[in-house]
Order: sequence, then structure tokens, then C-alpha cells
Amino acid sequence: MTARDQALPLGKLRFGNRLPLVLVGGMNVLESESLAMTVAEHYKRVTDKLGMAYVFKASFDKANRSSIRSFRGPGLHEGLRILARIKREFEIPVLSDIHEPTQAAPAAEVVDILQLPAFLSRQSDLVQAMAATGAMINIKKAQFLAPREMGHILHKFEEAGNTRLLLCERGSSFGYNNLVVDMLGFPILKSFGYPVLFDVTHSLQMPGGRADSAGGRRQDVLTLAKAGVAQGLAGLFLEAHPDPDQAQCDGPCALPLAVLEPFLTQVRDLDDLVKSQPEIAIQ
Repeated sequence: MTARDQALPLGKLRFGNRLPLVLVGGMNVLESESLAMTVAEHYKRVTDKLGMAYVFKASFDKANRSSIRSFRGPGLHEGLRILARIKREFEIPVLSDIHEPTQAAPAAEVVDILQLPAFLSRQSDLVQAMAATGAMINIKKAQFLAPREMGHILHKFEEAGNTRLLLCERGSSFGYNNLVVDMLGFPILKSFGYPVLFDVTHSLQMPGGRADSAGGRRQDVLTLAKAGVAQGLAGLFLEAHPDPDQAQCDGPCALPLAVLEPFLTQVRDLDDLVKSQPEIAIQ
């Protein structure tokens, strides 16, 4: 075990591929303050009941929408205000993505985990700005990169002085309008020595699958979540919505909030089983 294989702490919470699963969950974009509070409260109540460590996630700006007319969110300043309220009232860490180097410093004043978007993961200026904050970083694996290529992005952060890093799988482009998750990619990501998350809902996307937005296959979310969690991961990344068909972004991929508890119960139980088994080295 290398030094980097040790748990990565965030307050009382610890990320580690051999530790109990952490849930990074919330909604795709901050649609309204009241809805965000409702979603955060539901997640917090369920995760407390199940004894799961929890981080709330939501985007203050979705800058990579398919259509210029698509809803993007409340923006940096209002979005950070909402995230700060959620963090304060529910006493939980929060995560949000950024899209420009100038957003890194103000976002890091509120957000506990800054997220590097998949489409922007090779942007060196953005990487350096995020690294300079000293915040924990969730690096989304780009849909167009092989798992082993993520080593280059990790090295950029390391050279910029930040090793508080998480790697997040979110599927790979497979022809047009489709993503697949290669289960053999998880051991490659884990071999870098950092905690690995699995973004199960974005992995269900069908990019460009609808006239002016992405489609999705949320009916398969439990199947895919179980397959990923069976690999022994540090965390599951999940988006849920009270009414996915009315969600402003990625509704076709979102878990209905009403089934969050039974969904997480099965995921948690599988994670407990997987991590109770001894590892077997096969050469």
C-alpha cells in the first residue's frame, strides 16, 4: 500500500477505496433554493438513517448544455449562497463544478470539493487554478479518454501542488449517442492510488439522444450502480429529483427521489459485502 492509498479526509468524512462507501448525491443543477433545500433534506435524512457518509452536490451553472436556450442555473454568486445555506443548515460538505479559472477561488471559499468537468479535464489553466485553492478536487474522467490517460491529469494537479484528489468514472463514448462503463477500467483508475468514485447517473446519459438535449436510461440505474459498487470503490456519485420528467437538466438519468432509500439500502449492503471479502491477487 502506498501513502496515497491511505484515506483522504474531509472533516469527519474519509474517502478510501477500502472504506465504507461515501455518497456524493444531490441534483444536477440548482433549479431553485426551495427545491435544493428539499432535496438536500431528503438525502440527509436517508443517509443518516442508513449510516452513510454524505456530500451534497449541485451545479450553480451548467455551461455545457446542448442548446443555448437550456436552463443553466442561478450563476456563481447566487448559487454559492444557496450552497452555503445547505452546508450550514444541514452540516454537510458540498460539491460543485466550475468551468472557468476565475471561478476557482470564490467557489473554494464555500465549496468543500471542487469538480473538474469531464469535457474540461484537459484544460491546464483550469487545473492550475483549481489546484491553487488547496481544495479537494473531484476529477471527472472525460468520455473521450481511456482510464490510463487520467494519469496525465493527476500529474498536472500534483505538479501544481495539490494531491487532495478524487477520480470519478462517468462512462466512455461508444459510437454516437451512447456511453458505456468499462468495469475493467476501475482497477486502472484505482492503480493511481487515489479514491475512485462512480458517477452512475451521468453514465446513463445518451448524449444528443433527444432533439435539443441528452436522453438517458434511468430505469437501469440500480443495475449499473450495483455493477460499479461491486468493484470496491470509495464513493457513489448520484443525482436524484422529486419529478425527473420535470427536471431542468438530465432528468432522463436522474433517480426518482422517492426511491432513494431502497436504492441506497441495496447499494450500501452490497458495498458492505464486497469490502468484507479478502482481496485475492491474481497474476
